[in-house]
Amino acid sequence: MPGIKIINVKVRDVRFPTSLEQHGSDAMHTDPDYSVAYVVLETDTELKGYGLTFTVGRGTEIVVCAVKALSTLVLGKTLEEITGDFRGFYRLLSSDGQMRWIGPEKGVIQLATAAVLNAVWDLWARAEGKPLWKLLADMDPVKLISCIDFRYITDALTEQEALDILVKAKPGKKTREEQMLRDGYPAYTTSCAWLGYTDLQLTQLCSEALAQGWTKFKVKVGADLQDDIRRCSLIRKLIGPDNTLMIDANQRWDVNEAVHWVTKLAEFRPLWIEEPTSPDDILGHASISKALAPFGIGVASGEQCHNRVMFKQFLQASALQFVQIDSCRVGSVNENLAIILMAAKFNVPVCPHAGGVGLCELVQHLILFDYISVSASLSNRMCEYVDHLHEHFRSPTIIRNAHYTPPSDPGFSCEMLEESVQKHQFPEGEVWRDIEKQ
Repeated sequence: MPGIKIINVKVRDVRFPTSLEQHGSDAMHTDPDYSVAYVVLETDTELKGYGLTFTVGRGTEIVVCAVKALSTLVLGKTLEEITGDFRGFYRLLSSDGQMRWIGPEKGVIQLATAAVLNAVWDLWARAEGKPLWKLLADMDPVKLISCIDFRYITDALTEQEALDILVKAKPGKKTREEQMLRDGYPAYTTSCAWLGYTDLQLTQLCSEALAQGWTKFKVKVGADLQDDIRRCSLIRKLIGPDNTLMIDANQRWDVNEAVHWVTKLAEFRPLWIEEPTSPDDILGHASISKALAPFGIGVASGEQCHNRVMFKQFLQASALQFVQIDSCRVGSVNENLAIILMAAKFNVPVCPHAGGVGLCELVQHLILFDYISVSASLSNRMCEYVDHLHEHFRSPTIIRNAHYTPPSDPGFSCEMLEESVQKHQFPEGEVWRDIEKQ
């Protein structure tokens, strides 16, 4: 690892026209084009680090600009310098005295930070010859804690408490790792019930998923109550009474509206309502959680939660019953480690957000680490899966029997196929030139 110096930061705007077939459509994002700001860290060796952050089309060019602005803080650094003081490097990126003003630790600048740091973690794992989940699982607890910025969260989780959680989970780690390699991590599917899909599509996709062994299904809701009742009724009948159903409003409602709407859907026995209101409204989520508790319906959120501080407050306010980390929304692995450990302290299950472009590839590493090294539990835990765009990655996600199979290739599974990148680069790639002609 000594001597691996970062000498160039490349970033590209890569977009996939998923809106053409309504893939990814929900109550708030009606025409998403799944996209990434794709980062490659070139070094003075043959090793490269690959990272990305997820967007839904327009605005990706802004994230690209933010990555370029951050690149000056990365160039010339050696991998040993970074990993020797990863907490300090995280703060360097997230707390630059001038760029911090356009955050801090939120929005576009944090998405860009995630893309850069995801590439750094990928580079580190490649240098060690391990998949990222294995790098984390094998890491000495003291070293792992040193990668986390505890600033602003020590009132909820101290370094010592985090260390105690990791030490407590040490017994049985080898057995849990063997279990994951043998059986995989449980997943749920969102691919069957995007809001823009017809009833025929819903029926066909649910039937196919059931035949493939899926038992956990998520349905997009929030645009029209009567239509939601009809669609949830259809899907509950299709999947049967014993399989798990979740619903996702993607921030569509006000607080009281959310309680009223979900109460009307309670007959379909959803495990959770996801993002029922503004992702920033911590007390609103707490009110919704309290109101829905008698129905046995939990609240899930996190895919658009800005940072560890907001997750801290969600947990302190008992506003979430399911924590949904995202591999690109917060500050990469460093910040997600803090969130995973806080969730463990508050005994709230982590059920990550995934899908999009590359999110499944990335977040599988984090959830494997959570089970093997932190929570040691699969109770009420599952990871989202969406069957889109995996063919564009060098090490695509593998699902077997509705379970994530642990990646074996070194790195963070971020590397995209160069042919795919060139073809889908916006706006000059072949795909977008062809669309422009139509």
